[in-house]
Amino acid sequence: MGGTAPIDLPQIAVLGGQSSGKSSVLENIVGKSFLPRGSGIVTRRPLVLQLYYNPDGEYAEFLHKPGEKIYDFDAVCKEIEDDTARICGQNKGLSTKPINLRVFSPNVLNLTLIDLPGATKVAVGDQPSDIGKQIENMIKFYVTKPNCMILAVTAANTDLANSDAICIAKEVDPKGERTLGVMTKLDLMDRGTDARGIFSGESGDVPHLKLGYVGVVNRSQGDINEQKTIQSARDAENSFFEGHPAYADMADKLGKSRKRARSSALVA
Repeated sequence: MGGTAPIDLPQIAVLGGQSSGKSSVLENIVGKSFLPRGSGIVTRRPLVLQLYYNPDGEYAEFLHKPGEKIYDFDAVCKEIEDDTARICGQNKGLSTKPINLRVFSPNVLNLTLIDLPGATKVAVGDQPSDIGKQIENMIKFYVTKPNCMILAVTAANTDLANSDAICIAKEVDPKGERTLGVMTKLDLMDRGTDARGIFSGESGDVPHLKLGYVGVVNRSQGDINEQKTIQSARDAENSFFEGHPAYADMADKLGKSRKRARSSALVA
């Protein structure tokens, strides 16, 4: 797909519709804020993210900038934006040529993750009329591979049955053997509702996934604007689950720290 670097196995592809929270999920796996944000389609190229455990420090390297170590993750974000614009232009066009980014850190597992554009069905503004099909084809190029685990991200305040991520995952992984469902925005569900049945398996109308579902609470846009740290967000998330009547007895199985453990299990 235009890249020159091999992708280390295993691969974990992060899927989600626009505004599903997949960028926050990915950042929490890494433990750093480094992904561009904005309205519409922000991810316009695949981002192949290789994580390497490094007890001696934390930095990033881009394949297209060999030998340059970047210690400022705001600069990593800007380079993703700039390189996307160099390849895709300033409009909303896409490119299948991946951005290859390596992150070395004492806080990560040795993993390869792939961030893909958010699924959409309707073109808006100056987007190509077939934008939905372009994105679907790009996603399927990666997730149809049997050695690719799928992290299917869905906002809990939307209908899971119509989740773009789950629909694509079920198409390429019909038995649900290599898909892990991630439910975001649990704190934004309507008052009096919860997703307990999804996590416990008690809900009969939930698509079956062998790896199950995990719930997370991400930083809000306000938290991001106020530069709330990921660690502070994790602490707030733990408090949310431990204090919620629907989740308190399963709090040890929910949240980002538990999701990181799940990611470890995926590659075991």
